[in-house]
Amino acid sequence: MISLTTLIIIVTVLVSLAAFNKAEVFQKSLMNPYLVFHRKEYWRLIASGFIHGSYIHLGFNMFTFYFFGRVVEQVFGQVLGGSSTLVFVLFYLSAIVVSDLPVAFKRKNDIHYNSLGASGAVSAMVFASILYFPLNDICLYGIFCLPGFILGIIYVVYSYYQGRNMSDNINHEAHLYGAIYGAVFGIIVYPQSAIGFIEQIKSYRIF
Repeated sequence: MISLTTLIIIVTVLVSLAAFNKAEVFQKSLMNPYLVFHRKEYWRLIASGFIHGSYIHLGFNMFTFYFFGRVVEQVFGQVLGGSSTLVFVLFYLSAIVVSDLPVAFKRKNDIHYNSLGASGAVSAMVFASILYFPLNDICLYGIFCLPGFILGIIYVVYSYYQGRNMSDNINHEAHLYGAIYGAVFGIIVYPQSAIGFIEQIKSYRIF
């Protein structure tokens, strides 16, 4: 049986490919805060999470989501049983919106600002996974590996700094807010995980 993670990836790839090949789809799906708030085109808050700026952007997001989404999906299944399907989909879709909202409010009068991609939702999945398994190694490029909670701290600090610096065209703030939302949502679904997270961190030894 196909997993929800795989199904979401398939849908995202198909929508992204359609946007790559049809400019109208791409333009209609961009998260443009001005159009969202001044013209009430609220669908952009979700649609923007299913389109990407390039094949590399799409591939990196879906590759990351595949590994971490499956972990979170399995935990939800164990904790929630039959209702896990609805909650997992709600988590993913709401993460797209929540991760973009702070920037959307901030830039609501800037007609030239656009944002796209599933990065905010993927960050939420990564941090929910870190919440549940903080000592599991996460490897960058298959070479440099660190326990999830350490890499998570580095990621949050980097996203915060880059979000304030605004030196590139990446929406780092969406990454940051997505990460925070993922951890919060993960605790709401499985409250005991907060205690488990602390206990696992306390048991961590470098050597």
